[in-house]
Amino acid sequence: MIHRRQASRTTAAALATLVALTAVGCSSKAKSGDDNGTGAGGVKAGKGVTDKTIALGALTDMTGVYATLGKSVTQAQQLYVKQVNAAGGICGRQLELTVRDHGYDPQKALSAYTELEPKVVGYTQFIGSPFVAAVKQRVDGQDKGLVLPQAWSASLLGSPYIRVLGSTYDVETINAVDFLVKEKGLKSGDKLGHVYFEGDYGENALAGSKYAAEKAGLTVVEQKIKPTDNDMSAQVAALKQAGVKGIVISAGPRQAASLVGVAAATKLLVPIIGNNSAFAPQLLGTQAGPALEKMYWFASPALPIGADTPAAKKLVADYKAAYPSDSLDNGIVAGWTAASVFGEALKKACDAKDLTREGIDKALLTLNSYDAGFGKHDFSDPKAPSSRESVILQPDKTIPGGMRTVRQPEVSEAAKGFTPKVG
Repeated sequence: MIHRRQASRTTAAALATLVALTAVGCSSKAKSGDDNGTGAGGVKAGKGVTDKTIALGALTDMTGVYATLGKSVTQAQQLYVKQVNAAGGICGRQLELTVRDHGYDPQKALSAYTELEPKVVGYTQFIGSPFVAAVKQRVDGQDKGLVLPQAWSASLLGSPYIRVLGSTYDVETINAVDFLVKEKGLKSGDKLGHVYFEGDYGENALAGSKYAAEKAGLTVVEQKIKPTDNDMSAQVAALKQAGVKGIVISAGPRQAASLVGVAAATKLLVPIIGNNSAFAPQLLGTQAGPALEKMYWFASPALPIGADTPAAKKLVADYKAAYPSDSLDNGIVAGWTAASVFGEALKKACDAKDLTREGIDKALLTLNSYDAGFGKHDFSDPKAPSSRESVILQPDKTIPGGMRTVRQPEVSEAAKGFTPKVG
């Protein structure tokens, strides 16, 4: 899971310009799609809702750098929609999920958002934190459709309509460092390495490691990398020379595999923990697989797909039945959870007889202890992530999804006292 700001200042400016242009281009559509008034069952309806259907959008990456994640998230959400509809739908209406693949291209992402905006009530996913940030002003201002992004940057907090599911990168990293201190022997005075992507994802995670390090008396040794940097030999050499006693990595699966593999080969035998996107079960089939199982851990916002729980076992069985040729990963959990949260908000909005965008947003605020089976979420405060908990996992090729739980959902004391910087 993976969202980092790769945009330079030039790209950011281009995104802002494109958003402005698309907003102008769609203004007439926005006006023509006002609330439809009271519909079936005496329920007030708005954009994306008819007497028979509720239209949802998914802005995903099926062909770009995050194609594996996008496929898992999307298929899990399609499975959710299929099961809900088979059970009668929500509020007497069938769900319709329209998927647009933007291939992690900013222009395609914003064009897809503009295309779907008049047609859907909200979005069960939006992959790419730079793209979500680019439409944030529009969403908060004129559109007001609920967006559940597959992105965890603290910069997305504060919006009543764009809601982060689970702990933000900074909080997650604080919990990861807490694990290294409590379980892996790091102590005051030690040096902690942090390898991180430039941009939103890595730099938000770095804010967390610095905060946790200060609380624990550690010194952070930074190693900033680009998404195109795949060989971590130089970073490992620098961290070894610095004498680090543990390492955090906030990057992609490829970088994590290289870091762990090179560290093992050069006898830098220290605990390494990743977060968010820094693992994929396919890594266990590479040369780095044995080292990953011995010296790598992972901080996750939710229980893994291979958890020994009724919810996880049912989802595994249902997903395998629907997609027998596809592998299991935690993108399935992320997609299923987001769709479930959106569905629960729709049910609450139906109870209040208000399926307008505003009604759904209000309904989400009432969910202060929702659990789709993989962790509890509180959506009552838009300025806070829905959870501060992190689950600590360890690679294990014998487990569905390739990871086993070594520490149950927990909030460290440092994370409890930390206030994410709201965007």
